[in-house]
Amino acid sequence: MLSDRSRPVIEATLPVVAENIEEIARRFYAHLFGAHPELLDGTFNRGNQAEGTQQVALAGSVAVFASALVKDPEQVPEHLLARIAHKHASLGITPAQYDVVHDNLFWAIVDVLGDAVTPEVAAAWDEVYWLMAYALINMERGLYSSRGVRPETVWREWEVAEKTAETADVVTFRVKRIDDRLVKTSLPGQYVSVKVQMPDGVHQPRQYSLTRADDGEHRQFSVKRVRGGDKPDGEVSNLLCDQVQVGDVLTMSLPFGDVVLDDSGRPVVFASAGIGITPMAGMISHLTAAGSRLPITLLHADLGESSFALREQVSADVQQLPNASLHVWYEDGADSSLPADRVHAGIMDLDAVDLPEGAAYYLCGPLPFMRAVRSALIDRGVPARDIQYEVFGPDLWQADLATEPTPDATAHPVAAQA
Repeated sequence: MLSDRSRPVIEATLPVVAENIEEIARRFYAHLFGAHPELLDGTFNRGNQAEGTQQVALAGSVAVFASALVKDPEQVPEHLLARIAHKHASLGITPAQYDVVHDNLFWAIVDVLGDAVTPEVAAAWDEVYWLMAYALINMERGLYSSRGVRPETVWREWEVAEKTAETADVVTFRVKRIDDRLVKTSLPGQYVSVKVQMPDGVHQPRQYSLTRADDGEHRQFSVKRVRGGDKPDGEVSNLLCDQVQVGDVLTMSLPFGDVVLDDSGRPVVFASAGIGITPMAGMISHLTAAGSRLPITLLHADLGESSFALREQVSADVQQLPNASLHVWYEDGADSSLPADRVHAGIMDLDAVDLPEGAAYYLCGPLPFMRAVRSALIDRGVPARDIQYEVFGPDLWQADLATEPTPDATAHPVAAQA
């Protein structure tokens, strides 16, 4: 818990730290990689570094954590920490790396704020950092232990067995194990990190949701090509889509992720947009493999049928489930060959659907989409505790913010989908 001595100091200095934290983060990363360039090879996403989203992610997570401690000094934000811990575990982060981050982060704080960082202020923020770091270290230790691995052994090699073009921008990879080590079954909704070597020799990791239930020999994930527009294209997604072929070997982590299908036996409602279908496809595949008879509703929004990735798989799975239904919204119009209970034009409208009582809800898509859907569910009386949501990319810190409706909550064009 945050000490009584540090709480008023954090409360008083949080506004100035928050105002400057993006600059602190920018200088922190520059200093960190200057001293430890090896962290750019296989640990940090340099695409996010170039765009500045990683700096925003650090800024957001630290600010959210410190704000939560000020609000309730006896508790830590478990939801935020769990998301970060699973992400770290999928990258093989070690406790020693928290010391490296600490030293470089506090160098940056002093560099930006100067004399405002008195010994009292430094001690208070040092306490916040180590509360967050030790909470994450303990969570990550538990994740490694539960899977019987160490940080350096979360990785193994898999051979590409199938490569399928889902849409013009989405490719599905089905990989098979190439060693005799036991494959631990993934939980429905989890993801893996895929680490590839770029043309300049640097390894880059990215996380991709598992889109089909494991069979003991294979795993499946889907990759959306990132077209940068006025920014650089996604280097890993384009390499995977263009260059990786059947027979090639990929390095993948064990499955991680805290947004997983519960086993309470309640009805289930999935709501996704764009590539947000990927974790939903994985969960529905698990339900199909288990022969579930639960009431299951899949709601999906996309630009049009040609951009609906995994549509044949999820449609086939829904048809196999005796109490499942599928509703689709296409922004470009309602024409579709998909066998669905209903195909709608425009953006997702929950008023057009009868939702089961007492259901568990899972959301995935752009943050504005999830805000809008969650707000609509809350308005219909769904308890907040029954709504879970997956956040892609470095925006894990926004997971809690995704629960707060915003003025533009109804604006969620799928074209902006991550």
